[in-house]
Amino acid sequence: MAPVQSAAAARPLPVRKTRRSWTGWGFIGPFALVFTLVFLAPIAYSVHLSLFQDRLIGGTTFVGLDNYQRALQDREFWEGVGRVGLFLVVQVPVMLGIALLVALALDSGRLYGKSFFRIAIFLPYAVPAVVAALMWGFLYGTRFGLVGDIDDALNTTLPDPLSPGLVLASIGNIVTWEFAGYNMLILYSALRVIPASLYEAAEIDGAGQLRVITAIKLPAIRGALAIATIFSIIGSFQLFNEPSILRSLAPNAITTSYTPNLYTYALSFNGQQQNYAATVAIVMGLITMVVAYVVQLRGMRKAA
Repeated sequence: MAPVQSAAAARPLPVRKTRRSWTGWGFIGPFALVFTLVFLAPIAYSVHLSLFQDRLIGGTTFVGLDNYQRALQDREFWEGVGRVGLFLVVQVPVMLGIALLVALALDSGRLYGKSFFRIAIFLPYAVPAVVAALMWGFLYGTRFGLVGDIDDALNTTLPDPLSPGLVLASIGNIVTWEFAGYNMLILYSALRVIPASLYEAAEIDGAGQLRVITAIKLPAIRGALAIATIFSIIGSFQLFNEPSILRSLAPNAITTSYTPNLYTYALSFNGQQQNYAATVAIVMGLITMVVAYVVQLRGMRKAA
């Protein structure tokens, strides 16, 4: 019997065919479907549109990368990019500086009426951008608004905020008014989670308020500051509502290509150039993505 048992034991067991489990796909399937439809499909369709041109003769024709080559040489597009770049360099630091000062003041514990100021500064963010642009547009008006009333009352002539030289700063003022409270809330939330033990250690060491801010608070909220900066950069490149609304009040100062988004809108709905509009949108998206990524990378390195 012994040789028979050893032969049976030495016989290799049949390989059991494993059945592939689809349970995991059942969980991620709905998300993957929605993600594909609402995120990937619009991008893929825009890329598809950018590879064609609608011509009078021949209809819609595949042109490869010709639209991209045209966008790289489009003076109006790059003037708009330069304008929002200037807007970003000036407006974003001012807005974040105001938001940081307000957040530090609220967190200091020495401000009376803290709840009132917090809500009052955040309230403009709840105002729709169209309403905010209309409101400030009427304030800026030299013939019918606050500026015009001041001119009449003082018998003087103030600079026109909607003139070509000042309209970008006027738009920056509107955007700062709208979003300073939003960024303040991000920074204030980061300040509130700093451990109290750090403040107690600083007090034992005799550190003053300025030292506490520079040595504890600012390093602790560096990540939140980087996130607020990235959101602000993306918002600057997406500038559309404010110049679009103010354009009816200042048609000589704000052209159809004043910002890349305005230019894309004009190409698509006024010029019937949907294919080229899709190309401009993709190029602008890539520029925004690269700038936001570089800022994020620098912010993470400093945080590390």
